[in-house]
Amino acid sequence: MRLTNLLRATVSGAVVGACAFGLAGTAVAQSAQDGPATIDDIIVTAQKREQSLQDVPIVVTSLSGEMLDDAGVRDIKDLQIVTPGLVVTSNSSEAATTARIRGVGTVGDNPGLESSVGVVIDGVYRSRNSVGFGDLGELSRIEVLKGPQGTLFGKNTSAGVINIITEAPSFTPGYNAELTFGNYGAMGVTGSVTGPLTDQLAFRLYAGRRVRNGFYDVDTGDGPRTETDDNNQDFWTTRGQLLWMPNDNTSIRVIADYSRRDEYCCTGVQVRTGPTYPFIDLLSNGAGQRPPAAGFGILPYSRQAYANRSSDQEIEDKGVSVEANIDLPSLFGGAQLTSITALRRWTSSNGQESDYTGADLVYRINDGNFGYGVDNFSQELRLAGRTDRLDWLVGVFATTEGIERGDTFYLGADYSPMLSLLISSQLNAANATIPVSPTTIGCYTRTGQTAQAFGACLASGGTGTGPFGPGGSIVTNPAFAATGPGFTVGQTFEDDYSQDSTSFAVFTNNTWHVTDAFDLTLGLRYTMDEKSVDGTQRNTNGNGNTCNAALANAAAIGAVLGANTSAILGRFCLPWTNSAFQNRTIDESFDDGELSGTIKASYRFNPAVMAYVSYARGYKSFGYNLDRVQTGITPVSSLFFPSEVVDSYEAGVKMTLLDRTLLLNASYFDQRFTDFQLNTFLGTSFVVESIPELNSRGVDADFLWFTPVEGLSLQGGMTFIDAQYGEFTAADMANPGNFPQLSLLPGNRASFAPEVSGTASINFDRSVGNGMRAGFSLAAKYTSEYNTGSDLLPFKMQDAYTVLNGRISLGSEDERWTGEFWVQNLTDEEYYQVVYNGFIQGNAFASTVQPDGTFYNPAADTLTYNAFLAHPRTYGVTLRVRY
Repeated sequence: MRLTNLLRATVSGAVVGACAFGLAGTAVAQSAQDGPATIDDIIVTAQKREQSLQDVPIVVTSLSGEMLDDAGVRDIKDLQIVTPGLVVTSNSSEAATTARIRGVGTVGDNPGLESSVGVVIDGVYRSRNSVGFGDLGELSRIEVLKGPQGTLFGKNTSAGVINIITEAPSFTPGYNAELTFGNYGAMGVTGSVTGPLTDQLAFRLYAGRRVRNGFYDVDTGDGPRTETDDNNQDFWTTRGQLLWMPNDNTSIRVIADYSRRDEYCCTGVQVRTGPTYPFIDLLSNGAGQRPPAAGFGILPYSRQAYANRSSDQEIEDKGVSVEANIDLPSLFGGAQLTSITALRRWTSSNGQESDYTGADLVYRINDGNFGYGVDNFSQELRLAGRTDRLDWLVGVFATTEGIERGDTFYLGADYSPMLSLLISSQLNAANATIPVSPTTIGCYTRTGQTAQAFGACLASGGTGTGPFGPGGSIVTNPAFAATGPGFTVGQTFEDDYSQDSTSFAVFTNNTWHVTDAFDLTLGLRYTMDEKSVDGTQRNTNGNGNTCNAALANAAAIGAVLGANTSAILGRFCLPWTNSAFQNRTIDESFDDGELSGTIKASYRFNPAVMAYVSYARGYKSFGYNLDRVQTGITPVSSLFFPSEVVDSYEAGVKMTLLDRTLLLNASYFDQRFTDFQLNTFLGTSFVVESIPELNSRGVDADFLWFTPVEGLSLQGGMTFIDAQYGEFTAADMANPGNFPQLSLLPGNRASFAPEVSGTASINFDRSVGNGMRAGFSLAAKYTSEYNTGSDLLPFKMQDAYTVLNGRISLGSEDERWTGEFWVQNLTDEEYYQVVYNGFIQGNAFASTVQPDGTFYNPAADTLTYNAFLAHPRTYGVTLRVRY
């Protein structure tokens, strides 16, 4: 029986979903020549067993391989077009890809921070969202589960799960190939072959290669960067599988995969250029960045970037997994044992243009010292069975993970002049006798500086030339010159972090069929986590000497600058130049246990209508900031942040109407996150700060209609979200000193949480005679306005937008060949992925509380804001052949 079922599953990919394009909530399997499909064909594994979508008391978006092809989905970022309530973004590297569901997710590139949205590929949990950014190969389906899923999918699924199921080997011989050409020089080729090796052993081999030019034009400014475009694509992937079925009760699937990316990503563009523009202009060859708009307002949308340093990245992902399923007909009246064993390694090595200007301020080079690697071993065992009244499942899960992170930082030749210009302009605003100058750093760091000499040095702009002679005559006094040390040009630090973690969990999920219409489900999971981090923070090339020299002159500086002294000295001792990090060691460990689970009740009023209510508790593990973190100029004593917990309540209805060809589903959800792990930029570094409370509540709704017109289907989905932070003060935070940069959060809507997002699509595919098929599809997603910044600064708002994808196809009726013309982002909608602060280019938050109780005054915001942009309109042709 197992062989029959599996054979049916492995050939279904060639015939699924010809009518069911894109549903946020549905996909379907049917023969291309059959009549309209029914909703009953939609099968999901959201509860680790095959069930009809309409019988599962969970909000699930199940998307077939055919539908994903029609929507142009190659990776989890493309998945947004067919999933309301899902937002996926990347920032400074594709290694920092983040998924959010219902306004909740993890942002940033701190590898010590695990995901709120879990990514599972063929039963194997991937601890970072970025592993799903790449060609996912031949897909059977993708299931997006909304809300906490910790009972069956484990920790770090507090917001939801993206469950990816690839095509398995088939005992029916077949092959397919795909060739794509598009604008921006896009080219892609993929192919696969499957079939039997023996009557018990089948294989599948897939390989793909994709290249594309970048979406940005880059002004290289001071150099030495030579690439004049950015955000290109250049990767290849391969995936081999074996399926062994020694008898009717046993199947063993072995998967080995390897992917590699060698690309340039990602530069940003200015969306608002602030008052520091003249300094960048002065220090750069050419403008150095986009000139400011009138009144320092928002700039017109542009793909013109400025970067003098390279943004090259190398990402490698590889692993092997073994899944065994064994039917045990004599155990408990019939049970199935499932074992999934996996070993994976993921690494990234990056270069970074850190200031996104043509000036040579700060950067990182791709020498293997900036990036991180994740090694993971996992083992899951499940035993499941059913009786007339009980579906039961018990299991254990164990994993070990090692993270190695290297971090390094470089100062360019323009860093000292830039900092001098920033500080002297601030002083000039209060005292016009102090000129704006690029050469005053040595005034602060000169050995044995006196108040008189320091004041004269500032007044001369660091030259030592001024009215210092008899009768106020202009003379040059070497004692008043800025002869102290400037900042190191070149590498300033090289840090290493090693985090080891082990996790063990026991879980159970059981459904009691109280009556033929009424079900109760109880799931429990107890997780035990242990993590330790070791690290060394090392300054290089004498870095820290400038900080020490300025601190040694604190008395003389304070005598002249008074209340400004502390803030200005802090600029000499930022994390990348702070002497306090010299040869600093890190050694921390922590262990904890957490109980999570769910209880659900569902009632089927009749074959067409089922209603349910549920409660779920999710858990996201504690961790460590693998970065330089300081309060003032003092490194924090601990890099630890606590676990995140969510309590979720949901009530929904699922309806199957019109002779089971129309699906109408809706649910209300209310989720409360405690100690929400927010990764935010505090002006000098990214830090995970626990926010006491985040509430996300709203409505999910979707529909699918297989119309009476042959080959025509319609679908849509809508998510309404009210995601807000609770009220809190500095006293409620683990580090109260971080509150000023987070003072806009209390009581306000969370970032990346649009109030409304909706999808709609139409798909038509049918025979047109003479052995030919033709079809078209259109998919659209509307997203209302939202803030893209974790600090909620107003300049980081993204206006509402709509993205439209489409394709037209023509091919043989037996699908031996198909040609397609496709367009992604048909209307060339212009929108941002993430808006972020320009490096040392102005300030947004004040040092004192403003009248509204926050630390933000819009009139005093001098910050330059940059953005990572979404993809422009792309189009091309694809030819597919299959047998």
